[in-house]
Amino acid sequence: MQDNSLQAVVVGAGTMGTTLAKLMTAHGVKVSVVDTNPQVLETSRLRMGANADAICFTTELAVGGSPDFVIESVTENVSIKQKVVAQIEADVADSTIIMTNTSGIPIDDIGSAMRIPQRFLGTHFFNPADIVPTVEVVPDSHTEASVVEQACRWLKRLGKRPAVLNTCVPGFVANRIQHAVMRECLSLLEKGVVEVDALDDIVQYSIGIRMALNGPLCQRDLNGLDTHLNIARYLYTDLDARQEPAALLEDYVAQGRLGAKAGRGFYHWSDGSYAQHQAQERESLQCILEIAAQHSRGNES
Repeated sequence: MQDNSLQAVVVGAGTMGTTLAKLMTAHGVKVSVVDTNPQVLETSRLRMGANADAICFTTELAVGGSPDFVIESVTENVSIKQKVVAQIEADVADSTIIMTNTSGIPIDDIGSAMRIPQRFLGTHFFNPADIVPTVEVVPDSHTEASVVEQACRWLKRLGKRPAVLNTCVPGFVANRIQHAVMRECLSLLEKGVVEVDALDDIVQYSIGIRMALNGPLCQRDLNGLDTHLNIARYLYTDLDARQEPAALLEDYVAQGRLGAKAGRGFYHWSDGSYAQHQAQERESLQCILEIAAQHSRGNES
């Protein structure tokens, strides 16, 4: 099956849905984008630029026909996702693979009322979905192995690096690690150990640089597992292990300090600085990926 023979539908025209459609169109996939909100759909069309001419935009959640894949990418709410997935399943052929783009909701919960859960799985794309290579592939307890294999083949054709989870756990892998890191970061801020800009510098220009070239387990191998164990023995008892979100985070959200979208989070943001940061980030990500790919090729030779 060639890329240009693939047909896909993206349900949800927000940031992730738009970049997913952009990614697929760039790889010759015939794409339809569905969203019940006309304004959201129009914003998606405008953000698509020249690619918009190759995409079908519609407000009707009536997929119809026999697309190879349908990706549900609506808001991160389990009941809404359940409803949308049920509508999708009622309208597509039994052979169509249905995916949910969720960052951590258990896949079994989303597909609990499906008629054919064997053709359902989670695909956690990372923002921006048209640039970041890895996709967490998360089967539910009913997903057939052949469906996982087919989804991975399709993702590879889109230039992605599918990473299959053996077991679905809340938050999957990436968000569990990200939240573990952030729990310690917020704890250090609350204790006054470090200021915001200094903390970001430490992570970005030490851990962050190394992680672009080596995963955490490879990095531990390079450092020595005995060294890591010795540090772990004295450090773990002092790490933050709270079971509730940090009070600092709760306070910021209560104050409306929601981040760039609200003009203030840990930093101050304007519309201009936010847009400039996003544009620069996309360009920089491409450079980082090229370096990471060269590094991987060098290790394989």
